[in-house]
Amino acid sequence: MNRVARAKPRQGFHIWVRFEDGTAGDLDLSDLAGRGVFKAWEDRRLFESVRISEAGAVEWPGGVDLCPDAVYLRLTGRQPEELFPALRAVRCGA
Repeated sequence: MNRVARAKPRQGFHIWVRFEDGTAGDLDLSDLAGRGVFKAWEDRRLFESVRISEAGAVEWPGGVDLCPDAVYLRLTGRQPEELFPALRAVRCGA
């Protein structure tokens, strides 16, 4: 698992993240904002309080978090099978 090393809030519902492997970039989370648990981001101060959990996940107060694997896939545009080769065997029926 690739862990998030840093996260900083940006304008709108964007955050800048850097992973332990050096992968970094801006992540647009506006499609999540206002939906389900992410409704809490309507309070801008809460969104800006983004931090990294001990497990390397992106999190906010109140139990709102994003799995580091999901963040990595979203940032890089890679597919789950690229990070987890065992998924290929499961999808192919092997």
